[in-house]
Amino acid sequence: MTSEPGWTRRFTATAIGFPSWSSAAPDRLALISNRSGSSQVWAHDLADASWRQVSDEPVGVESVHVLPDGRICWWRDATGGERGHALAVPFEGGEPATLVRDLPDGWPMGISFVGDRIALGLEAGGIYGVYVADPGAPARKLYELKGPAGVGRMWPDGGGLSSDGRLVCVRHTEHGDILHEALRVLDADSGETVGDLVDEGRNLDPGTWSPVPGDHRLAVTSELGEFERPAIWDLDTGERRDLAVDLPGGVFPVDWWPDGSALLVRHEHHGRAQLHRLDVAGGALSMVADPGGNIGEAAVRPDGEVWYETSDSVRPNRVLADAGREVLTSPDEPPPAGRAYRSVFTPNPHGEEIQSFLVTPEGAGPFPTVLSVHGGPEWHERDAFDPEVQAFVDEGYAVLLVNYRGSTGYGSRFRLALIGDVCFTETEDLLACLDAQIAAGVVDPERVFWHGWSWGGCLACFNAGMHPDRWRAIFAGIPAGDFVAAHWASAPELQAWDDAVYGGSPTEVPESYARSDPMTTAANVTAPVLIIAGRNDPRCPPEGVDPWVDAVRAAGAIVEVDYYPEGHHTNAVAAQVDHQRRILEFFARYR
Repeated sequence: MTSEPGWTRRFTATAIGFPSWSSAAPDRLALISNRSGSSQVWAHDLADASWRQVSDEPVGVESVHVLPDGRICWWRDATGGERGHALAVPFEGGEPATLVRDLPDGWPMGISFVGDRIALGLEAGGIYGVYVADPGAPARKLYELKGPAGVGRMWPDGGGLSSDGRLVCVRHTEHGDILHEALRVLDADSGETVGDLVDEGRNLDPGTWSPVPGDHRLAVTSELGEFERPAIWDLDTGERRDLAVDLPGGVFPVDWWPDGSALLVRHEHHGRAQLHRLDVAGGALSMVADPGGNIGEAAVRPDGEVWYETSDSVRPNRVLADAGREVLTSPDEPPPAGRAYRSVFTPNPHGEEIQSFLVTPEGAGPFPTVLSVHGGPEWHERDAFDPEVQAFVDEGYAVLLVNYRGSTGYGSRFRLALIGDVCFTETEDLLACLDAQIAAGVVDPERVFWHGWSWGGCLACFNAGMHPDRWRAIFAGIPAGDFVAAHWASAPELQAWDDAVYGGSPTEVPESYARSDPMTTAANVTAPVLIIAGRNDPRCPPEGVDPWVDAVRAAGAIVEVDYYPEGHHTNAVAAQVDHQRRILEFFARYR
């Protein structure tokens, strides 16, 4: 046992991610774990229960694959800037080797493996390319575009190469922008177009190909209706069939059963998730798993058993089988349990219901409260285990987590509501939910603290100047405070997102940027601000942080800045603990 405080042990406890495996050797797993003190690749053999660290990357690793031949593959990024290349090493161990040798380092845009064939998307020099590599031959470029394009689905990876390796699915922005992508399927040998799927004004996301060789049915996520739904696109016939599912919220295709008869789908509703089996012929729906919290990655094993990762606000991440059996258990001591969230609903000024999670410490309110604002913004708060949230609760804060307009999980109209009204849309919802909890006696209005990473940090800078009297103190993690400077210094994919939500670049629509830019109201900031950011962050670069800090300090407000050396995230556990300690100490000074 250890004498560390509970909140620290929630960060340092061994976390186990969802495993990857090959169908030829499904008991040989590769996964991400922080067991060595940072997020690295580990190999775990179910046959002998052995664990072995595979990678030792200075900035850590965030995803891993097991190739069809059993090798373990991950992305090497030396600085945290996310540009790099894929490495592979035999499952048994050895020296990692570059997976595709004749390509430049670039920004990853999807990867897929079938047999000895590799398909990958890569942005380099502002050009997005799709490549196919076969053994003993140079990589072939099948497709390129100056706008965002890639192979299959980015997270979790899927929908790239068909199960026989003959076709490759490309998502692209030829007909829209990064928020409204279309799909094209190419012959992986010739590069010729086999089929196009375009929903004008809507987004399409590739799911996974049927696992039956020669069966060229691709499951995709469609946004033709109010919520996301699965569709089947048959590239042999050209037929597209949208599958009606009688469930509230979004339903996403995850994987196929081995015989191609049914889809595993994830149902998301109000920050909680379920897994269902969906018969693709008759549409019958049957429950696979309902853990009562979040479900991250999931997959169907070669024997038809479903594995999935799940957590909730009380319990940390676990990997379970569909019968509820825990299939991967941490070899180390688990962290202390968290305190349970409750879901609350608040009308915003337009009468739309905004869902939030609220967690309070022991005792009666009103409490000092942390408004914890998620990043993305294309993400949403879930009933999931979060060491940061529980650290605040341990210290006597209530925490409010709002799924503002712009979040995923509530349909495409909700997600795209911030277009043309960036920062204002989100802020309306955040303040409406905060004010409702003040009125309910939960939140002490004189002791409200802002906490946000990434887009939550950007909104922190915006609200520090737009609503200066609302905050006792503000934490802005990996933020942008100067949106124009951040745009020109960030990676092309992030610039493309700006173009989509503002209607162009800062040169083309300067007034749109100025309206939302925290620089516009920097002189209004009065609350003390703590910033933690990455020196090599390609998403929220230092060029977008420093001018805002200078402007706020010039106006007389307190701003503390701490740069760590990596990129948009730090995967080192010690750094994560240090950051949380700094935030707690900063808030305590003004509590």
